[in-house]
Amino acid sequence: MAFAPSSPVTGTAQTGLTSPTYTIASDLAPDTNGKQYAVTALGGTQTGVIAHQSSSPFFVNMTRPKQMKTLSVVNPTTGQLKNVPTNTFKIITQKGAIPLAGQTPSKVNVTTTVSVPAGADSADSNSVRAALSFHFGVLSSSSAAIGDTIVSGLL
Repeated sequence: MAFAPSSPVTGTAQTGLTSPTYTIASDLAPDTNGKQYAVTALGGTQTGVIAHQSSSPFFVNMTRPKQMKTLSVVNPTTGQLKNVPTNTFKIITQKGAIPLAGQTPSKVNVTTTVSVPAGADSADSNSVRAALSFHFGVLSSSSAAIGDTIVSGLL
């Protein structure tokens, strides 16, 4: 299944947010190799948080490579690949946040970049999926702790 988050998105636990949900709508991605969804409404208790606005964006965007890279020919003498190119995918969440009371919002950028060796998608797809499962599981299970660390600066 392609990247198409269903609405509403249930947020993960964060200090100060109670049962956060995010209603999303398809948005126009800045490039043809991406999909974007804007947060149009909030649910739960999220004091001071606002949905997407022109001056204060709140969206998620996923892009894929414009041209998928493939493996080169195996060296007939050594039996080894000369180089293994990677295909890079990015998931970016952007949210406007006010840096000081009375000021205009600046952007919080959250980026996950996934670089997959060409060929691994077919030769070892379960390892690719396991890496993603682990990565997103750590992010999800540690959501509040990551938020606390980012806000307090304490690791």
